[in-house]
Amino acid sequence: MSRVANNPVTLPKGVEVNINAGKVSVKGGKGTLEMDLVEGIGVEVEDGQVKVVYDFDTNRAMAGTTRALLNNLVVGVSEGWQKKLVLNGVGYRAKASGKTVNLTIGLSHNVDYQLPEGLSAETPSQTEIVISGTDKQAVGQAAAEIRAFRPPEPYKGKGIRYDDEYVRRKEAKKK
Repeated sequence: MSRVANNPVTLPKGVEVNINAGKVSVKGGKGTLEMDLVEGIGVEVEDGQVKVVYDFDTNRAMAGTTRALLNNLVVGVSEGWQKKLVLNGVGYRAKASGKTVNLTIGLSHNVDYQLPEGLSAETPSQTEIVISGTDKQAVGQAAAEIRAFRPPEPYKGKGIRYDDEYVRRKEAKKK
């Protein structure tokens, strides 16, 4: 059994947590994020820490999830989240301009990906994309949608992969 819900979330300097009518809003230097609370689960703020309060018998399963989501909100408004994608293939390039990421990934046309609100993208080199924002779920979803245009294939390793992803290579068919 996990005991994640029993650990408090420590608030860094400059982060405020407000609770009203089943909603938790976290405000920090990078912005404000909100989350709805599940019925039967409460949140208490005391001494720079946020604790999840729940009925042990009925809401034990959602308590750990709520604590993890609260921690993601706190980290998001204080430090932010980012995902790094790497393009691997001859002629594969990416260019970020404003809210659009332009991808040349071996298709008959270039792919223009429009970033959702609150996210930004950088291209430190032509084969790297760094997506950043305050909402961890939105950053991960945008990275997954870009990766889905050309996922890495197992024979040559060509495609778009996460920076920390390992692509297991297969041996070519023998005659």
